[in-house]
Parts: sequence; structure tokens; C-alpha cells
Amino acid sequence: MSRQAERIYRRRRLVNVVALVLSGTAALFGLAMLCWILWTTISKGAAALSPHLFLLPTAPPGEPGGLANALVGTVLICLSAVAWATPLGILAGTYLAEYANYTRRGATIRFVNDILLSAPSIVLGLFVYTLVVRPMEQFSMFAGVLALGFIVLPVVVRTTDEMLRMVPTQMREAALSLGIPQWKVTTQVLYRAARSGITTGVLLGLARISGETAPLIFTNTNNQYWSTSPFAPMSNLPMTIYEYAKSPFEDWQQLAWAGALLVTAFVLLISVTARLLILKNKTSHD
Repeated sequence: MSRQAERIYRRRRLVNVVALVLSGTAALFGLAMLCWILWTTISKGAAALSPHLFLLPTAPPGEPGGLANALVGTVLICLSAVAWATPLGILAGTYLAEYANYTRRGATIRFVNDILLSAPSIVLGLFVYTLVVRPMEQFSMFAGVLALGFIVLPVVVRTTDEMLRMVPTQMREAALSLGIPQWKVTTQVLYRAARSGITTGVLLGLARISGETAPLIFTNTNNQYWSTSPFAPMSNLPMTIYEYAKSPFEDWQQLAWAGALLVTAFVLLISVTARLLILKNKTSHD
């Protein structure tokens, strides 16, 4: 090996070692921060876990209370948002994959959907505030559901589009050659093949809105009492955590930590389920 080649070899090894050390340090730093956040949430949240947390509604400072109304309100708001955004997202994703796949119109819609997918949630909250809250002059569950649905919608559109395009073309051609109408091929063949992926998109959308606070500040706000009216503010966990965490009362702060632990555990459960579905879908396509 000549002297020049040996110099180049040593320089590349040095650059490789430096890059390896820097990337490894960054990974360890990120992992340490994540473990720190999880440990703080678990240690402080677990201390406030009790049956009262799930049975009693929120109460004034110093009185026994829980998060029952906030938990029920969060479930209603999130499921309602998923309920209206999921069918619309599946239909839009189906149109992109099956009818506008290689058209300029389809590319434009995908571009707009990607912008909506990466839009900050607070911007969507402000949009719904202008569209619904100001004309109605009332914060409401309806406005909150609309804002959270706008977060779920692009996720479902994107996953439905990608999952349907992953279905082999031969499967479509085989079904169409038997004289089956296009809509039956889509609903009874393609949807079955892409079912795991579409379900994963819905779960990821649900996980994303479970802890969203910013859109609710401008649309639903919060309610200290039980309410099931869609045209009035409804109690919810993210806003309760936000308000209790910054309060000076220790019992409210403990409830905020318990709420944060519940949200973290729920998002972790949904994320693991979505990953398992992705793995199952990938295995079935291999």
C-alpha cells in the first residue's frame, strides 16, 4: 500500500470513528431523555392511582376527587372524531389509489393531504375556532370533535392510499376478468387485502389525538362537571392535565400526573397494537 493510500485509509477510519461516536452519543442522549420522562411520569403518576381516580369526577381543591368525567369525555370526543374522519378518509384514500393514482389531480390531492398531515394541531384548532366557535359564540364538544377529526383524516387518507396501492395489480385483474364490478372488487377484495394496514392508520390517528391539547383550547376548552351535550364544553383529560399541572394545589398536581400516566399508557398500547398489525400486514405480503 502506497503512503498516499494509507493516509486516505487512516482519514476515512478516523471520520468513521468520529461519526460513530457522535451518532451513538446522540442516540444515548435521546434514549436517556425518554427514560427520564417515562420514569418521572410513572413514579409521580403511580402514586395517585386509586379506584377513586376512575369513579369520582373532578372536585374543588382539598376535596376527594378523580378523573371519571374527564376520562369519559375524552373517550367520547376521540371516538366521535374517529367515527366521522375514518369513513371519509377511507373513501378519499380509495379514490386516490383506485381512480386517480397516476393523474395530476391525484398528485395534487396527495400534496394537499401531506400538508394537512404535517400541519400543527393548534392551526387546525384555530381554523375550527373561526369556522364554528365564533359563529356559534359557544365552545362545544362538536367543535372539539371537528378539530380532532381534521387531525385523524389525513392519517387515514395516507394509510388507505398506500395500503391499497400495495395490493398486487394481478388481484384486481383477476377479479375484474370474472366480470365483477369495480365497486365490488374494491369493497370485497381490495379492502380485505388492505384491512390490517387501514386499521393501523385508524389506530395511529386515534393515538395522535388522545393527548392533543392545543386544538381543544380553541374549540372545546374544559368542563369541571358532567356533560354529554354536544353543544356545550365537555370535560376531557388533556385540558384537565393542562389546568391541574399549572395549579398551585398539590392534590390537583397529583391528579395531573395520574392523567398523564393514563394517556401515556394508552398511547403506548395503541402504538404497540399498530406495530403488530404492520408486522402482520408485512408478513402477509412477503
